[in-house]
Amino acid sequence: MLLAEQRRLLCEYGRRVVGTGLVLGTSGNLSVRAGDLVAVTPAGGALDRLEPESCPVVDVEGHLVDGDLQPSSETPMHLAVYASADVRAVVHTHSTFGTVVATTMTELPPIHYNTLLLGGIVRVADYATYGTPELAANVRAALDGRRAALLANHGGVTVGDDLEAAFEAARLLEWLCEVYVRARSVGEPRVLTEEQLAEVVHRSRNPPRFPRREG
Repeated sequence: MLLAEQRRLLCEYGRRVVGTGLVLGTSGNLSVRAGDLVAVTPAGGALDRLEPESCPVVDVEGHLVDGDLQPSSETPMHLAVYASADVRAVVHTHSTFGTVVATTMTELPPIHYNTLLLGGIVRVADYATYGTPELAANVRAALDGRRAALLANHGGVTVGDDLEAAFEAARLLEWLCEVYVRARSVGEPRVLTEEQLAEVVHRSRNPPRFPRREG
């Protein structure tokens, strides 16, 4: 079976995105790239009930290479991301707070310094019908220089060097969106300035050193 390990990982992380509430029912999709091939979750499949052989494999041009089921309708978006960024995994979710922000905002402001782990302010890609070249192009533009983007009136997408990294980015994106939404229920959230974010970057590159106690 082609990309056996990658297909196994799709099943493992499919269960994890469902278990953490990032997707509901048959929504959402995941993929992993290996060379010029991409293993992707199938169309209409519940992500917590997948088997490796049910995950099709396509090439980077979108041709079905292996598997009996059709790939996710969002495969064009995944392939567009791989064509424009040096990443190896894509996770697309319909998480609650991410979708709330994607339905009401044009970007997720940097209300917490962990926004930097996603590359900075999270952009909201313009709305387009799912599975279309227009949506793929919009997402690709929103992801430029980022590890995450939101899709207007739709959900979110995250990328990484592997599925674990893309999954953790999806969890972080949802946490940041939840913090923002909950903060808005209390008052107007404070947004970190570019100077404050730059100081965080400097601190991460120059962590404090604690001398070992002698004796």
